[in-house]
Amino acid sequence: MVKPKLARIKRIIATVALLAFILPCYSYAQTGDVTITIHLRGVYDSKVSLLALSVSKTFKPIVEVPGVKDGETTKITITKDHLPGEFVLRFDYREQESSTPYPSEKNIFAYEQNLELWVSPKYCNNADSTRFQPGEKENATFVQFSRDNGKKKEKLGLLQNFLMNYDETGSAFYQQGITEYEQRRQIYNQWLKTMAKQDAALFVSNLYAFQYVPETTWKGSETERIQSLIDHYFDGMDFKDPLLLKTAELNKWMDGYVNLYGRQATTVALRDSLFPLAGKIAIGRAKKGDPLVYGWMVDYFYKGYESNAITAGMKALEPFLDDPNCLTSKRQEIERRLKGMETLVVGSKAPDISMKDPEGKLFELSGFETPCKYTLLIFWSAGCSHCVEMVDHLYPWQQQPEMQKKMKVVAISLDETEPELKALELKLPSLEGWKHLHAAEGVRSKVASDYFVLATPVMVLIDAKSREIVALPNTLEELTKAVQ
Repeated sequence: MVKPKLARIKRIIATVALLAFILPCYSYAQTGDVTITIHLRGVYDSKVSLLALSVSKTFKPIVEVPGVKDGETTKITITKDHLPGEFVLRFDYREQESSTPYPSEKNIFAYEQNLELWVSPKYCNNADSTRFQPGEKENATFVQFSRDNGKKKEKLGLLQNFLMNYDETGSAFYQQGITEYEQRRQIYNQWLKTMAKQDAALFVSNLYAFQYVPETTWKGSETERIQSLIDHYFDGMDFKDPLLLKTAELNKWMDGYVNLYGRQATTVALRDSLFPLAGKIAIGRAKKGDPLVYGWMVDYFYKGYESNAITAGMKALEPFLDDPNCLTSKRQEIERRLKGMETLVVGSKAPDISMKDPEGKLFELSGFETPCKYTLLIFWSAGCSHCVEMVDHLYPWQQQPEMQKKMKVVAISLDETEPELKALELKLPSLEGWKHLHAAEGVRSKVASDYFVLATPVMVLIDAKSREIVALPNTLEELTKAVQ
């Protein structure tokens, strides 16, 4: 399983357990659920999907409504755990019954207000064909801001092009251009602050800061100009605001920052020194803000260093990963599961399991029938020596005729890597008679998350009929006592 990382996980578990006592609870401001009422027109029919921003900053479907026909109305509920946020409404529409579905997408914002949308999927981003109800706030405000912002930035862009391309940089005329640009830049940035304050009650106001134009040194080389942008890149950003994490723009904005270093990295060696520096500076700024933003920043660079095999960068992150104030996604997940363990107790109902077995058939714990009194769930990994040792003792004990009548075993493998999967393939033939399932995403899988599994092995003994948890044994001895 995750054996090489077990020591770090144990340290994080210990730290998170301590955090429950020394840190306040960090959460986003949430109200109730929000309903989107959609009136479809202009096509034969359409599947309507709502995509929400995931932890990895990609949009993933959370609701799908198939077969909505022309002239029909459908309703989609956004649960409060997704609010506030950016969403994508996707329409896979057919113009005629015989047509192949064609996709279109519309980005929307939702917070406290129910939404009503009249939409023609073919023209879902055309104001003449798609509109929200009168008085709608989030989306209407952002549309107006985008229009005003485009006009103001266009004028700054003209001055930028002049300053970047004018050949007589020592002339009084060029200096006048720098002065004019700097005045307009400050006026523009002040306008952003004013608009953010004016619209502070709306979620979309959190996107305005991404438009901030940093200070630039126009005299000097291109390298000096880039360095000036790097030095001032974060000037307009408030890292104390956790709602930044609910925006898709944050990832793009950080990509822009890293790309400034990329323009300077002309060799691999230079890249491997500059990118760790980029992370150190950015994380240092985020560290002074909200712990969730701080943790997200560490996650961002961790993924980048890991995917590009930048060892120096990974090493530079170690102090941050061990910082109890740094709420990385892994730390948050561990915290969630530690809290969840408090609910997974003897007498509580075991969460349902729904997944495909090795033969491709759907297995559902709620529909799993056995004449036995108990069902034993065991989460294990063939790549984990402790798991294999437990299984090697458990299997012959359970295969005794008396035990076979008492208990059915459902073994859920959390193996992920190629060596682990190879070990699993070799091990399974020796475990006949057990119901085997494999969660390809390991401890990140839904079934592991539902049972709050952080490391293997884990055993859960349940009543086969009621699905109530009978015991949570850690050893074969404890299991033996539970079934007697």
